[in-house]
Amino acid sequence: MRDNEKQSRAFAKQLRRKMPRSEALLWSYIRNGAVSGARFRRQHPIGPYIADFACVAAKLVVEVDGYTHWTPEQLAHDARRTNYLIERGWRVLRVTSADVYDNLAGVWETIAHHLPPPAASQPPPPQAGEE
Repeated sequence: MRDNEKQSRAFAKQLRRKMPRSEALLWSYIRNGAVSGARFRRQHPIGPYIADFACVAAKLVVEVDGYTHWTPEQLAHDARRTNYLIERGWRVLRVTSADVYDNLAGVWETIAHHLPPPAASQPPPPQAGEE
């Protein structure tokens, strides 16, 4: 494990303990496969960055941006992070904290729209003599 990944993992653990209210609210709605059966991880390290939420199977990152994300410096940092993730095959979906508070159902639907459809259940194998 590279040093920056080791640091990211330790920092992610700290972040999970003190999630912003908007992230905690969204997490309560997307955890345990609630969106199209997709499993998300919160504060998931990807290289030197930490994604707010990541569905590893779908390679989808969901970032919740609060008011601190609107400074020129933070916008530049977010752009670098997004480019890093895209270069590694991830898709990045950004939602605002305001959207989480004011339109949680819409955020949930947007996330579901960016996920592949759930796998259809397979029919049971034929029993002997039923082929």
